[in-house]
Amino acid sequence: MHVRWLTAFFDFPAAEFGPEVTFWRAITGSTVSPPRGPAKEFATLEPFHGDPYLRVQRVDDGPGGMHLNLHVDDPAVGAAEAEALGAIPESTADDGVITMRSPVGGIFCLVPWTSGEEVRARPIRWPGGAISIVDQLRFQVPSAAFDAEVNFWSVLTGKGPIDTTDLDEVALNNSPRLSLQVVILRTDESEPSAHTALAANNVADEVERHEDWGATLVSRDAESAQMADPAGRLYCITRRNPRTGL
Repeated sequence: MHVRWLTAFFDFPAAEFGPEVTFWRAITGSTVSPPRGPAKEFATLEPFHGDPYLRVQRVDDGPGGMHLNLHVDDPAVGAAEAEALGAIPESTADDGVITMRSPVGGIFCLVPWTSGEEVRARPIRWPGGAISIVDQLRFQVPSAAFDAEVNFWSVLTGKGPIDTTDLDEVALNNSPRLSLQVVILRTDESEPSAHTALAANNVADEVERHEDWGATLVSRDAESAQMADPAGRLYCITRRNPRTGL
């Protein structure tokens, strides 16, 4: 499958939608597009430079979460490939978007690629000198399903099988033509989940900026900080080069 673009979708419960959009707009330095969809449930976080790769959705049921959109030339062909690798079809929308579940049960969508989805966003330099960008979507996978999930995503996105021996974290791509890097993490949790990560040149400064907007520091080590946004949604700030992701 030729993946041309990636989008991370924040799925917010209706009661949290407004405050959550405000927080993530501020943290990413984005503007928010006009709402769209039958119930005005979708919007895009527009970066100051580059093409959009973060979107928000208001959901009426459940706690929300995150999911990944893979932008491809032909979603139906991509869905057949994904199903052959163990994915489970969920639904097909009128606009051609196909919703599926990975072998471990994580939701993702295959969407038609369009022009205007090709220029990667630039990091933002904040007052004080900190530089950061949301550049990863991280899937936390139960340990028993880790090997299968890594190889599902790796084969689906064209990288091929990966030897996961003694690995607890696998980064599947770091292409300058794609908006996000996908990372699979081994976890002791019983259910899969997804969260986003920011690359920052100064973790301490970035943590302080996020706390000013209502986030809470959950844990911290020399290289990263785990944060909770105002609604309790977990995410990470990591000390990596915001321009290269390394």
